[in-house]
Amino acid sequence: MAKAPAKPMTKKEIIDHLAEKVDQPKKVAEQFLNEYNDLVYKQTKKMKEFTMPGLGKWVVGKSKARKGRNPATGEEIKIPAKKVLKFRVAKAAKDSAL
Repeated sequence: MAKAPAKPMTKKEIIDHLAEKVDQPKKVAEQFLNEYNDLVYKQTKKMKEFTMPGLGKWVVGKSKARKGRNPATGEEIKIPAKKVLKFRVAKAAKDSAL
């Protein structure tokens, strides 16, 4: 019988793990995770990139305008150009994850 694929950790599971590893209350771990996320968002918006040492880099990129199709009606539509957030994995992370 094949094993079901593992599911990604939920935010609660990440908070529980962090709290246990650093021997802090879950509230402190949650506050840290929320503040870290806010820092990533703000710095990426301000500087157009944010490096997470050993993991990778968040970079603001651009997508070109293109034609698409409305899946409900099949009608062709124009999709405007927009900013997109991309993550580039660091070499160290690639090497350790494989």
